[in-house]
Amino acid sequence: MSESHYVYILETENGSLYCGYTDNVEERFQEHLSGKGAKYTRAFKPVKIVYKHRYKTKSEALKEEYRIKHKLTRKQKLELINNNSK
Repeated sequence: MSESHYVYILETENGSLYCGYTDNVEERFQEHLSGKGAKYTRAFKPVKIVYKHRYKTKSEALKEEYRIKHKLTRKQKLELINNNSK
C-alpha cells in the first residue's frame, strides 16, 4: 500500500501562514476549521490552503516541514507558494 505524505501551508484570517504535515490535506484542513487542529489555527482561523506538496516518505515530508517552518523567511515562503501549484 502506498501512503501519502504532505506538507501544506494555510493562510489564516490575519494573513499569517501556518505550515504542517499530514497524510490527508483536506481532512486536516477540516480539523483546523473545526478547532481540532493545531493550537495556532485555533487562535488564527485558517482561510484557505495555499500550498501542498506530496512526498514519498514521512521522513522527507517532516524534514521539509521543518525547513519551511524554521529556515524560510515569510518572503521565501510566499515565493515557494507562488512558484508551486497546489
